[in-house]
Amino acid sequence: MRMRPTLSWIPTEDLPPGTTDPGPVADALGTGRVLVLSGAGISTESGIPDYRGEGGSLSRHTPMTYQDFTGSADARRRYWARSHLGWRTFGRALPNAGHRAVAGFGRHGLLSGVITQNVDGLHQAAGSEGVVELHGGLDRVVCLSCGALSPRGELAARLEEANAGFDPVAADINPDGDADLTDEQVGDFRVVSCALCGGVLKPDVVFFGENVPPHRVEHCRTLVSEASSLLVLGSSLTVMSGLRFVRQAAEAGKPVLIVNRDPTRGDRHALTRVALPLGAALTTVAARLGVPLDGRAAA
Repeated sequence: MRMRPTLSWIPTEDLPPGTTDPGPVADALGTGRVLVLSGAGISTESGIPDYRGEGGSLSRHTPMTYQDFTGSADARRRYWARSHLGWRTFGRALPNAGHRAVAGFGRHGLLSGVITQNVDGLHQAAGSEGVVELHGGLDRVVCLSCGALSPRGELAARLEEANAGFDPVAADINPDGDADLTDEQVGDFRVVSCALCGGVLKPDVVFFGENVPPHRVEHCRTLVSEASSLLVLGSSLTVMSGLRFVRQAAEAGKPVLIVNRDPTRGDRHALTRVALPLGAALTTVAARLGVPLDGRAAA
């Protein structure tokens, strides 16, 4: 599957209005075997901006493409300078009520799985198990020559050593973990190579223009097939990587429920769209189902 840098989506048809009643979400979860598909909107309450919502980063920031990253040493230098600075904030982000609710639903046996389009690792940090990271994770680095994987923390330490005193003030941090810096702020930032073979290092995430591994897509398709319903949390579904699973569920007659304040590209396939902030909506749903958000048994 090839991702393209789709920067916006404008509805070309009348879409059903959103609701403020999370009851249908609670009802679906109450039946069990719900598959969660989450997007950047679930992490905004953790201080990580989304791409396309109000104030989303795509209004001011074009994400790095795979072709630019692999084809230009200057592009890699700019990327790693921005990403290294962004990681200082991104790597300290903590799960919010939405992540904790999803983890609680999983502990109570209400979910069949979790697929996330996010690269922040916050579902896992909240306690969700078996999360499928559709677009990879920023906490890992891969060598494009030898394929070796290494922890992001190791690379951060090496970049700190190679760039002593690098501490510009970023205008913003983006959902893909990099910071908005000018060329002057990037300066002569030094990129380090693979410690094993000297090859080019890349975060273990799917850049725009890069292929999501086919086996990962097929695994997600299997999860959709085995689920009783699909619950989309905080995704505009603008790109096909997530929308394809919504279409698959709808074509199979499985209920699709969406929690997202703004209209999405999947609304016409959905039973309902709850237009509420995710943390508040999922906290309400958890309370209705007697699911605590702190991991303790319900009273």
